Amino acid sequence: MKEKIKKKILVLTYWDFNDALIQTYTLPYLEIISKSLYNDEQIYLVALNKSNKKISFNHPLIKVISYSYIPFGFRALIYYLIMLLQLIFFIYKKNITHIHTWCTPAGLFGYILSLITNRPLIIDSYEPHAEAMVEVGEWKKNSLAFRLLFYFEKKMTHHAKYLIATTERMIKEYAVSRYNFNPDKNNWFVKPACVNTNLFNPSNELRNKIRNELQLNNKIVGIYAGKFGGIYLENEFFEFLSVASNYWKENFNFIILSSHSKEYVQNKLNEFKIPSNKIIHLFVPHNEVHKYLNVADYAITIFKPTYSRKFGSPIKDGEYWATGLPVIITKDISDDSDIIEKNNIGYVLKELNKTEYQKAIEYIDRLISDKEIKNKIVQIAKQYRSFDNISWIYSKIYS
Repeated sequence: MKEKIKKKILVLTYWDFNDALIQTYTLPYLEIISKSLYNDEQIYLVALNKSNKKISFNHPLIKVISYSYIPFGFRALIYYLIMLLQLIFFIYKKNITHIHTWCTPAGLFGYILSLITNRPLIIDSYEPHAEAMVEVGEWKKNSLAFRLLFYFEKKMTHHAKYLIATTERMIKEYAVSRYNFNPDKNNWFVKPACVNTNLFNPSNELRNKIRNELQLNNKIVGIYAGKFGGIYLENEFFEFLSVASNYWKENFNFIILSSHSKEYVQNKLNEFKIPSNKIIHLFVPHNEVHKYLNVADYAITIFKPTYSRKFGSPIKDGEYWATGLPVIITKDISDDSDIIEKNNIGYVLKELNKTEYQKAIEYIDRLISDKEIKNKIVQIAKQYRSFDNISWIYSKIYS
């Protein structure tokens, strides 16, 4: 009888452990993987931390390995070369059986480690990164950073044993056109960003409690959770708020959950003549975001509608939907723009101008008066963003 090989999985990310991208976009899936492991098997999670903040995490089958995050440059090349050498040693020392990476920046490291150690490579949350950075002006197309990552994205695409894409179009359109990938290989899966529906769900108790605290009873309240600039719209968002304020007048209120400074937000409110007493700007831990989503009547997703955004999967949309919120979204964002339009659970902005913002606001105003809309949207969340729908993928890979 053949002896069972103990699974030892090295998981590579490019994020701080305390970042929501690990807490909500990585750990829940590792929990799913861990359920298919035996007690003597192990997952090792590598995080690139931006601070010395203490990591508080305890799981019998998941151990965290911390490195420092270094911005791209000569110092980073030296640092990450040393890190790779240490991880090669670690792979052999711990008898690592699989290298599992989240997104393509971490996939670059995973590809190199897989080549050297001959361990199978799994690329999770597979979506464009190099081209996305060029589209939003963070990188130049002739820059070393772009050329390096784009080159390795193609290499890892063909080398990976399994690809777990965020949308089907990522494989059949982007990987085919950019990397000459053959989708008939059948070594790929589709897994959108899922949501914890035990945490994110409608709660009248929370809604009434926090609305009372914030003096928002009988108000129309919108919400946005995220950043501005880079892959996200900035001035367009505040212009939208200006139109919404003029439309709803005294009934208008909006919650911004963002790490941007109070000064930044206030300057934008002044620039676009938005009454600051109508805006609540907070930065809260991710495990408190659901409370404020329950306060809102609608949400907004403000990704720049660039080509590569068709192939990602916004985490926030699933959280908005699970809380029953109609969403205003820019066009061609993942599958989400199509889902919203097809199911009439929000508004897809065809253009970024005041006329289109006005149409979106009028549509949302009618939508939130529908007593059945919240339940309808929650069902959409369960259909498209439930962890139950994707657990089979990891079972197939690690069975």
